[in-house]
Amino acid sequence: MPEERVYNFSAGPAVLPVSVLKQAQEELLCLPGSGASILEISHRSKQFGEILEQTKANVCELLGVPENYKVMFLQGGALLQFAMLPMNIIRNTNKSGNYLVTGSWSKKAAAEAKTQGKTDIIWDGKDERYVRKPTDAEIKLTDDAAYCYLCANETIEGIQYQREPNVSVPLIADMSSEIFSRPVDVKKYACLYACAQKNAGPAGVTLVVMRDDFVEMSGDDLASPLSYKQIADKDSMLNTPPTFCIYIMKLITDWLKEQGGLRAMHERNVEKAQLLYDVIDASNGFYTVHGNREYRSFMNVSFRTPSEDLDKKFQEEAKEHKLTNLNGHRSVKGERASIYNAMPREGVVVLRDFMLDFAKKYA
Repeated sequence: MPEERVYNFSAGPAVLPVSVLKQAQEELLCLPGSGASILEISHRSKQFGEILEQTKANVCELLGVPENYKVMFLQGGALLQFAMLPMNIIRNTNKSGNYLVTGSWSKKAAAEAKTQGKTDIIWDGKDERYVRKPTDAEIKLTDDAAYCYLCANETIEGIQYQREPNVSVPLIADMSSEIFSRPVDVKKYACLYACAQKNAGPAGVTLVVMRDDFVEMSGDDLASPLSYKQIADKDSMLNTPPTFCIYIMKLITDWLKEQGGLRAMHERNVEKAQLLYDVIDASNGFYTVHGNREYRSFMNVSFRTPSEDLDKKFQEEAKEHKLTNLNGHRSVKGERASIYNAMPREGVVVLRDFMLDFAKKYA
């Protein structure tokens, strides 16, 4: 008998839609029309070419990608993008990458950018323990800014931009943990990217959506796998792409379209998050949220109980209710519920009810 599935609140690799997993299971041995598994077919085959094109078309439809942007599928995760973006842009323009450091991932991105060229941290929330995003008035760009970089949703701290900052230079966004969770005005960004394993697929593929003029900034001295221009020119086929991961992203974007698109997903995601925030806010301080109210993430709910001992007890007792991977990141501790698109509402309801019972028991 197969083992029973739990409600997996992992921040990534994270929960995938059950219907997608079932379709992948059914097609794993023999992809329709190919006579072989998706794991076996050539990336140059007609079958995979159709998968790649349909995935790209789905991404463009869901995000509303304008014609003057390239959609690329890369390897190396967001970590590679932390270095690859400044490698292509800062080194070639001799300008500065301006960074808004709002948590662990934007801090890491700025550190990687410094290895490639001039990098200015123009706002840092460290002194406030990364509980909010900057206001427009607090963003002071340097005169030589090539771009302004942000992390749309800080997975660890559980804080999120509720709207894009208004800046006068190209905007770059790491959207790894919120991609496809709500509508995005792509025209406001010169580049957005997302590693797939939080909200768009399995680990192994990174989606990059980049405006044509930024693609063209890639220097001629770069190794080909690190050049956006060379990757775009080869339509993500410069070398063997992560074929299985792109196939799963295709199934997930098909599923998103069936669910009604990103506006419908946003409404569901906000409602799921509110179920948990309502419990926290009504707990008379038993539960506390890491981030400030107006910056709370609807993807990653980061919270704590009154003590580390109760945090451990919370996580252990939660497992008895099939609620797993609720431990917070070591840097903020406590609990974290990652409630991505594929987390069903019933899983959040089970967690909500458990939180109510736990608070009543230990308050």
